[in-house]
Amino acid sequence: MTERRWDADRYDSGHSFVWERGLEVVEMLAPQPNETVLDLGCGAGRLAARIADLGASVVGVDSSEDMVRRASQNYPDIPFQVGDARSLPYREEFDAVFSNAALHWIRPPEMVVESVWRALKQGGRFAAEFGGACNIGTILTAVNLALDAIESRGEAVHRPNLYFPTIGEYAALLESRGFQVVSATHFERPIPLNGGENGLRLWLQMFGLDYLEPLSPKQQEELITRVEEASRPVLYHDRQWTADYWRIRVHAVKPA
Repeated sequence: MTERRWDADRYDSGHSFVWERGLEVVEMLAPQPNETVLDLGCGAGRLAARIADLGASVVGVDSSEDMVRRASQNYPDIPFQVGDARSLPYREEFDAVFSNAALHWIRPPEMVVESVWRALKQGGRFAAEFGGACNIGTILTAVNLALDAIESRGEAVHRPNLYFPTIGEYAALLESRGFQVVSATHFERPIPLNGGENGLRLWLQMFGLDYLEPLSPKQQEELITRVEEASRPVLYHDRQWTADYWRIRVHAVKPA
């Protein structure tokens, strides 16, 4: 998976909405006793533990050593491994592959789909949710305007190439590999952010590191302040920041 630094403590304590919303994807997966399930982008392991509670045998994989360390501490009975979603070592080993809030970080998506295909047994299923078209549109517009202002002074910035496909693009990608798409939905999901007045700032410091880390501390503060100012009329109401999330949820099967 992508070489991206995650703060497991901050992620697990301040952004619980990520795994809490993922419980709906576990329901779609409907893991059965004695099945083998791969949790791809497992984070701190909370959803892997939920799948295990339902009787399945789970392996969790994440690109972040810090996340895998935290998951192993939280759930020592579940095997967690550092790995790359684009080059998983598994060959027809799992009845299901599950992924929540991870796939939009990983490019190219074709390599991820191929890797999932190889990991699944014939007849296995793939259940995933991740950011789709329009995801965090207001925030991204504000971020790019802030970067424009910094760049206009001749200062270097970095613009990550995030992956927020349309439902048609992603379903076509799955079908081109041979998956049968059972269901695919694209839906709006506004997410209230923790932290009150600082909610958007804390969100950027967690999920916006690809933009922030190449900047100096002074530039980082400028970017965050500009994003807050530009986003406030749309995303801040009644002392609450709300992120404008759009998600894709997909259920596909590798034919027997």
